[in-house]
Amino acid sequence: MTAEAPTAPAPPYGRLVPVTVHFDDLDALGLLHNARYPVLVERAWGALWQESGFGFTGDWEAAGDACNAVKELRVTYDVPVTTAGEYAVHLWLERLGTTGLTYGFRFCSADGAVTYAHGTRVLVRLDAATLRPAPWSERFRALGRELLRP
Repeated sequence: MTAEAPTAPAPPYGRLVPVTVHFDDLDALGLLHNARYPVLVERAWGALWQESGFGFTGDWEAAGDACNAVKELRVTYDVPVTTAGEYAVHLWLERLGTTGLTYGFRFCSADGAVTYAHGTRVLVRLDAATLRPAPWSERFRALGRELLRP
């Protein structure tokens, strides 16, 4: 299966986070398995938030903004990934609300020029005790505003 991937420079917003596709991420046809894209995007977000001081260390109450749940996930597969190796995930925020956010992503070549898949994911910040929506902290919102797409 051959397909021409559209190429374009990475947009000047958000962050490009390196990820690695391993041989065992490929399916029987030698393509990156469709379920691996969201996992790799999740790992990229995890690395970005961890780098910014947000993360989960076993205590949901202490996790603060890292205590959140996925409400919606949409992925469009543009061109198949056919080899293991170094890639990137381009991440940004589409919307930053009081208790929720929508982020955009592109699974792309390491330089951000080729897009293999793109999509959005909606997250809701949760109160660890009640599992009800809770507001993002101001520290989190400040970082989020830096990632907003113009």
